[in-house]
Amino acid sequence: MSTLRVAGGRLLHPDRSVTEGDVLVDQGDGEILAVGDVPEGDEVLDAEGCLVVPGLVNAHCHAAMTLLRGYADDKPLDAWLREDIWPAEGELTADDVRAGAELALVEMIRSGTTAFADMYFHVPEIAAAVGEAGLRARLGHGVVTVGKDDGDAYRDNEESVEVARELDGAADGRVRTAYMPHSLTTVGEEYLREFVGEAREHGIPLHFHANETRDEVDPLVEERGERPLAYADDLGMLTEADFVAHGVHTDATEHGLLAERGTSVVHCPASNMKLASGMAPVQAMREAGVNVALGTDGAASNNDLDLFDELRDAAMLGKLAADDASAVPAAAAVEMATAGGARALGFDSGRIEAGANADLAVVDFSAPHLTPVHDHVSNLAYAATGQDVRHTVCDGDVLMRDREVLPLDEAAVRERAASRAAAVAERAD
Repeated sequence: MSTLRVAGGRLLHPDRSVTEGDVLVDQGDGEILAVGDVPEGDEVLDAEGCLVVPGLVNAHCHAAMTLLRGYADDKPLDAWLREDIWPAEGELTADDVRAGAELALVEMIRSGTTAFADMYFHVPEIAAAVGEAGLRARLGHGVVTVGKDDGDAYRDNEESVEVARELDGAADGRVRTAYMPHSLTTVGEEYLREFVGEAREHGIPLHFHANETRDEVDPLVEERGERPLAYADDLGMLTEADFVAHGVHTDATEHGLLAERGTSVVHCPASNMKLASGMAPVQAMREAGVNVALGTDGAASNNDLDLFDELRDAAMLGKLAADDASAVPAAAAVEMATAGGARALGFDSGRIEAGANADLAVVDFSAPHLTPVHDHVSNLAYAATGQDVRHTVCDGDVLMRDREVLPLDEAAVRERAASRAAAVAERAD
């Protein structure tokens, strides 16, 4: 058994308390062996002057959209998708998606993210990139049936279920999967009724966008006389294994339903602000007992994948939405980015204690903007950035040491992604 000792720093515990101590990791099975006063390890990762935190969990993104970063800005969601993003995505090849995914993985490793959920297409390429990079992910083929004939719509759903079955357990078990219909308004009811049932037969969880804008809520209410998540529940789409993205325009009845079903919500504050989608009632969700996670959404609507930015945005926007400075406090935002995300994705991560996945981020607290340290958790939520991460560990493997990404050639990844992004934009234009 080869062991790694993360030594000399302070540790963020599951209750958000902070103490001095080390972490001992079994690199063979990727688990934390001991926390605190631990034996010597075969390898040492220096954490002096740092806070060791659980690896951050980006619970909703579209990784390959890094190729569309800055491609189309300053529009509302529907126009942005239909006029710019979907046409550009129609030009993406499998190789493009691989290049964009690799760029996203480098960005996430550099900013301390060790697990993510991704809804996109050419998913085998994304899974292969995850396997090479060493991260943990829940992947799925995103389904859209609007504008398609019945044959194409049916095949799109079939592909999502097939991809989920074939890729589950890839990358030595670090890749898990889900059936991912894009949303309740972009996938027809007849397809949801059939393929949700098929996914359940194979034990496949669901991930989909819900209540992101009023345009996703009002038509369903007018047509069906019920709220979107009640409609989703009628279709069997809300279980403890499922998680929905955004949840901006949800009400108290939906919060109660989500809490009762155990379905998680992934809050994407930066994307919601940029697209003017609204302010999610995060404090109300949490008070109702809903598990809330954090996600960046795609880099085309954020425009980065730094989950520390989402931490701060979530805390700040949560206060504004609730009109209460005490809403979504620092500890809650940190919990959403770690344990909340791990729970949503079904990973035994998001906590530093024996038996958990050895997914860690080592945050250097020596920078001026992190000085002084009256409260480590406050600094994490309100002052830290991804640039403060010194080391990143996933599944017991060191993915970044002293700001150097190890499994991928960062310069080559950036060059390849920039070249392919330029070619995609030229084809789309």
